[in-house]
Amino acid sequence: MTDSPAEAARFLTRNAVDALPEGELERQLGLGRPLRVKFGVDPTTPDIHLGHTVVLRKLREFQDLGHHVVLIIGDYTARVGDPSGRSTTRPFADPAEIDSNAETYEQGAFRVLDRARTEVRRNGEWLAMSMNSLFRLARTSTVAQLLERDDFAKRYASGEAITILELLYPLLQGYDSVAIDADVELGATDQKFNVLLARETQKAYGSEPQSILTMPILPGIDGVQKMSKSLGNYVAVDDPPEEMYGKLMRVPDDVMPTYIELLLDTPPDPDLPPRDRKRAMARELTARFHGAPAADAAEEHFDTLHVRRELPDEIEEFAFPNGGEQVHLPALLAEAFGVSRSEARRLLSQAGVRLNGEALDGSELELPPERLDGAVIQLGKRRFRRLRRLA
Repeated sequence: MTDSPAEAARFLTRNAVDALPEGELERQLGLGRPLRVKFGVDPTTPDIHLGHTVVLRKLREFQDLGHHVVLIIGDYTARVGDPSGRSTTRPFADPAEIDSNAETYEQGAFRVLDRARTEVRRNGEWLAMSMNSLFRLARTSTVAQLLERDDFAKRYASGEAITILELLYPLLQGYDSVAIDADVELGATDQKFNVLLARETQKAYGSEPQSILTMPILPGIDGVQKMSKSLGNYVAVDDPPEEMYGKLMRVPDDVMPTYIELLLDTPPDPDLPPRDRKRAMARELTARFHGAPAADAAEEHFDTLHVRRELPDEIEEFAFPNGGEQVHLPALLAEAFGVSRSEARRLLSQAGVRLNGEALDGSELELPPERLDGAVIQLGKRRFRRLRRLA
């Protein structure tokens, strides 16, 4: 893309929050060799959402400039639990679940990264260390240094418990940089303390310290809190096309410029009205993960439901048992759509369930099967089933 270290550094840092030490990345880019660019992730959940892709896309930019990405799957650090941004200790993560999540995460990451230029490592390779090695690592930092970290400082001041394991976490992450000989480490802004401390850990082991690049945290589709599966404001990279497009159309207008800057290669025409810019953004992101034909179909599906307010042409059929005088709606919704009964009750109470286009009364949890047979039931804005009573 460019042969000039200064131009490459400007390109790579253009939408970053921090690039430290100042000027160091440009110096490294002038070394005339591929840089080893590190990114670590603890696979505590299986899904990759668009928030994760902000850093993954930056890694891909390094790859496109000829550099080598080292993706570290934190199978050991996940058992400790990253305390970044936490006001309480994270719950214990099951090792079997971590291993399963790691496989899913890798598959999702390679929807953005170039597999040929990516080295995948698990930090259990080097963190399953002897006590002598752990003692040496622990001597590289002090409790005072670790308590400078904002989230630790707040918890300490309020009397909240901080475990020894949590204090060790930044050191373990720093040792990852030693083990793989990192030149550059990327992370979100909440990782700034950890990635800077890794420089000190590298120095303690006689290694050349890495430079660091932090990226903004993508807000969720609510426009308020950071994108998170637990908050329900996320767009997963493996969401079905119609769901991905529909979720992206819910992004508030004032947050849309952040999505465009962090997620798109080319911004939509700035002269377009906000709704058309949002449609262009939703279409491009859906096409990236599902292809242009699927994105076009998703847009048409959205227009059918929300612009023309028609039913989709094809609706999946769901057969319900022919038994009893009444059908319990929460149970029917749970089986038809794969949601929990409590979630079904919540949607019913919020008028989020429609039968043949009419909102159901949340207080009416039982309906006669004759009323349901042949009807179209709608859950939320985009999910439909045509009901059929078993003979």
